[in-house]
Amino acid sequence: MRDLTKTALAQGSEQIRIALVEQLGRDPVLRDVPAPVADPGQVLVRMRAAALNFADLLKAKGEYQERQDPPFAPGLEGAGEVVSAPEDSGLRPGDRVAVLAAGTMAGQVAVPASACTALPASMSFEQAGGFQIAYGTSHLALAGRAALRAGETLAVLGAAGGVGLTAVEIGRAVGARVIGVARGQDRLAAVRAVGADHVIDSADGPDLKAALRDLGGVDVVYDAVGDSAGEAAFRALNPGGRFLVIGFAGGRPPVLPLNHALVKNIAIHGFYWGGHARLDPQAVSGSMASLFRMFENGQLRPVTGEVMPLDRIAEAFDLLRSRRTVGKIVITL
Repeated sequence: MRDLTKTALAQGSEQIRIALVEQLGRDPVLRDVPAPVADPGQVLVRMRAAALNFADLLKAKGEYQERQDPPFAPGLEGAGEVVSAPEDSGLRPGDRVAVLAAGTMAGQVAVPASACTALPASMSFEQAGGFQIAYGTSHLALAGRAALRAGETLAVLGAAGGVGLTAVEIGRAVGARVIGVARGQDRLAAVRAVGADHVIDSADGPDLKAALRDLGGVDVVYDAVGDSAGEAAFRALNPGGRFLVIGFAGGRPPVLPLNHALVKNIAIHGFYWGGHARLDPQAVSGSMASLFRMFENGQLRPVTGEVMPLDRIAEAFDLLRSRRTVGKIVITL
């Protein structure tokens, strides 16, 4: 995904508000800067909403796999209205689009036409602002790498998070039996609401391996947490199971016993959606088209955890760090 910060700092006649990480290890600050000027072939978008992802926290600390030197604007996705576009782009001023590019926490961005996707009429900017990465990750990981099938059992670790909820929804849409693992009854209520058949409260300190086995074991583990939870869920996989490495919100990667993978014919798949977009862009674009159709058909109902204005960006970062929210944190611009 292209970094928009340099473009956003290009000279223009209008001033826009932008969030900037000016020092690694510090929360972003707000600045007023000249509006971007679109280069030939670029689309200028007036941003209306952008989502915070866990990757934004890692980038601000200098710990993301794609390191970026400050200053840079946070945000990896968002949504807004087209201000101007090349004639051959298929876009016109006023079109509502989802934007997939780094640096979306800004009043306006200039991006390639390929970074813009027209929105369904029924999708709000707030829903669209956090739709692409979370749903894209879960759809390609589950339907692609794991080849999840109807009737199989899926366990989702971190099920109340922005990515976890989408995995529960997509698993349910596929026809799988879904077990959601999250912390606290309020968060588990949201997991049930999007379609989980069973829930496990990690705040109770359960023996997760035993709890999953008591439910018949699992065929696919979607692990956005890692740490000891990932290790326990791995041991609950049935023969022929698939383990999806999605993230490490628990603080460290799980230590997986490869002898179990050998004996039980378990497949371990690492899945980083941003890298997959470069590896197989056609698969990503096809997945996104399917997801927007699923939204229009009523199969997906994005859960927005908190909607906050840009001037509360530091508070939003703190909220994401504490994992107190359910679903995506969306910033309005």
